[in-house]
Amino acid sequence: MLQYCLGAALYMPAIRDFFSIIVDGKIRGLTTMVMCFEDAIKEEDVPQAEVNALRLLDKLSEAKKAGALREEDIPLIFFRVRSPEQFESFSAKLQDNHVKLFAGFVFPKFAIVNGSAYFEHLRLLNLRFNEILYGMPILESSHIAYKESRTVELAGIRQIVERYKDLVLNVRVGATDFSSCFGVRRGIDYTIYDILTVRDCLLDILNTFTRNNDYVVSGPVWEYFLVNDGMKFSDISADKIHRSLITRDPVINDAVDGLLREVILDKANGFIGKTIIHPTHLKYVNAMQCVTAEEYHDALQILDTAGGVVKSERANKMNEIKPHTSWAKKVLARAKSYGVIEDETCYIKLFS
Repeated sequence: MLQYCLGAALYMPAIRDFFSIIVDGKIRGLTTMVMCFEDAIKEEDVPQAEVNALRLLDKLSEAKKAGALREEDIPLIFFRVRSPEQFESFSAKLQDNHVKLFAGFVFPKFAIVNGSAYFEHLRLLNLRFNEILYGMPILESSHIAYKESRTVELAGIRQIVERYKDLVLNVRVGATDFSSCFGVRRGIDYTIYDILTVRDCLLDILNTFTRNNDYVVSGPVWEYFLVNDGMKFSDISADKIHRSLITRDPVINDAVDGLLREVILDKANGFIGKTIIHPTHLKYVNAMQCVTAEEYHDALQILDTAGGVVKSERANKMNEIKPHTSWAKKVLARAKSYGVIEDETCYIKLFS
């Protein structure tokens, strides 16, 4: 279940102090955070970031012992390491009390050449501490971006993660890195699916890793934020929000509409959750993971029927049991993780 529950994973520079953010709950709705040693900081700041990360774990441990912090109030914490070498160096400094407080590591530029090194060391850490620490590979290298090497690279990566499947919580994608390979960047009025070269990369990643719901693949980051924290939603038309976003009718503002539009397309293509780089994105991404009652009842009907074809409960579609089973299982997993809402009008209530 945990693989479905990451939702909006907030990436933040590991040189920042996040203690009060966690203990005081300053970022509402924060359930998954990634402290980044890689692209979010300069290389010369890595030693300082490592010290900062260890200090955070020490302070969280002390707060937990003192009763100032409940375990259930600690978000899923991950460390995005910089390389296999830096991963080994940083993890050598971890203590028993540290590993009880975070969920695992994120492996950037994951490829055939480094994938085994990442996961083999992660396996050793699990054995050393007798704790479960997960790994999340980020697929974002030029070998995946370029068509002539993509098929071989993805097949090789799949073989690696299959060997360590019990430790793979999510597969993540780096659309910004893919975009940089081609000198493009999506604007605020476009989704990543409008950028053809990047769309093809995402298509092949989904084709490789989401067969039969083998892995949960998380959606790419959205770069724009123009959100006013005091924004009121009472005057927004909540009717058919999906249709309004896809037809580009204004709903909230350009930045949020773009994010929501991309999340809709993420879900349609099989992504679960999304990488985010701004706290204001949290409630939108997590709200949009909720399952509507119509989806939920369709999924239940499909999984409760032995075979064949049945008319949906609302008598508006065909539910074909065998072809729709994988979809139904994914919908029920999302429903258990994020809840069920009556219909699309409830998304606006969740934004509020």
